[in-house]
Amino acid sequence: MSGLLGSVILVALLARPAAAQSRDTTPRTAGTMVSGVVRDSIAREPLAGAMVQLVAADSLARFGRTAVSDAQGRFAIADVPVGRYTLGFFHPMLDSLGVLPGLLQVFVNGNRPVRADLAIPSPARLRAAICGPRPAADSGAVIVGTVRDARDRTPAAGVTVTGEWLELTFTSGGVFRRTPRIVVKTAETGWFAMCDAPRAGGMMIIASRDADSTDLIEVNVPAEGFLRREMYLGRSRTVVTGTVVTAAEGRPLAGAQVRITESSQTRTNERGEWTLGDAPVGTRMLEVLAVGYYPERRAVDVVTGAASIRVALSTMKAVLDTVHVTAARLYDRDRSAFEARRRSGMGRYLTAADIARRHPIVTSDLFRMVPGLRLEGGVPPRVRMRGPFGDCSPAFYLDGAYLSTLLSADDIDVWVNPSEIVGIEVYTSGTVPAQYQTGLTGCGSIVVWTSPAVPLGGDRIRSRRTFAKAVVFVAATALLLVTVLR
Repeated sequence: MSGLLGSVILVALLARPAAAQSRDTTPRTAGTMVSGVVRDSIAREPLAGAMVQLVAADSLARFGRTAVSDAQGRFAIADVPVGRYTLGFFHPMLDSLGVLPGLLQVFVNGNRPVRADLAIPSPARLRAAICGPRPAADSGAVIVGTVRDARDRTPAAGVTVTGEWLELTFTSGGVFRRTPRIVVKTAETGWFAMCDAPRAGGMMIIASRDADSTDLIEVNVPAEGFLRREMYLGRSRTVVTGTVVTAAEGRPLAGAQVRITESSQTRTNERGEWTLGDAPVGTRMLEVLAVGYYPERRAVDVVTGAASIRVALSTMKAVLDTVHVTAARLYDRDRSAFEARRRSGMGRYLTAADIARRHPIVTSDLFRMVPGLRLEGGVPPRVRMRGPFGDCSPAFYLDGAYLSTLLSADDIDVWVNPSEIVGIEVYTSGTVPAQYQTGLTGCGSIVVWTSPAVPLGGDRIRSRRTFAKAVVFVAATALLLVTVLR
């Protein structure tokens, strides 16, 4: 990694002299105004809080001034004498990128004010500086960031950062699936860089050191091919607070269910506020569910002294377009695909006849009879699957629509009656079809198919796949109602 850093860190054209940090004692004389705007070329917005320095480039001149950019990225340095100067800036963002921008030469002749704009290098320039020159047709992206300790935000060295994504290759011989992986380690500064990541697509990343790790989080690499992501590690627990509001009116949302992975869940009060007193520190996944609203799942940084987390939920009416489906053939195609996958032998399959022979009282009884699955004790019990790194929680799909990895056995029993089931597909890690993968969790998936006609709003909907978002919404609502009724 040290060799990589040596090649990716741009040569600092502007040093950080001690004098630049000391009190400015340069005599003020009438002169020219030098002003401009500092921009973040990655976020495409002004950069606030940048320390802008103007120093004399003439060997015999002694002049140095400092200004800090405001919320609009603007800076101004007054009373600059005639001469030749070097202009540059510092910002914490530059440290996380592992680069320093080039300097700007400024000439002041005393006749008129000077406008000089500064910027963090563009994604294309950063990618070339970090990963080296690439052909124009190269589609690889770069992900950079810094891993820090969640307690005091100090850089974390020697942390393993792993990125994975799914690639499908369509050929005349079929569809081939592979999961590329990039593994790097952080430098002494906590900085890391992943080259050749997928551009304009999603991937999963995780940071780990010994027994400490972040959650597996999903990131979306922009089309520009450059992404910056800070991550935090820690082993302690802390208090996390937040609010949940409606996206349209900003109205507090009471009764919403809030959960952070590996911590207990809670609900919002009448003011939309929530508190988790035992949240694990580090970069984690936050899940928010509310009756009548589309679920929210996002990565958050749980660190000491972090600001309150604000989540705005949209209604299903705002998320889901109005759709009317009356065709009966869609389910037939799904069932045909089920039969084709069953013949492939990649997973374990239960047909309607298999289910009838087992006489299950509740749906979760079926999972007791499938090799590789078990019901883990607890209140409520959960379905667990053998994975490559021990037992794990599989992803659940109902009629092709993703529900959750957090369903308990009771949740499944309430949501699906055994008499409605016409087929079940069980896939362990490494055998899951592409359409039934939710992130790269390292666990498998369970896909449940029910009878073709399901009443919904007076219409007979014959394909829930078309209504994937609607099913997620209904599942979230059902889970909340079940919890309330308990």
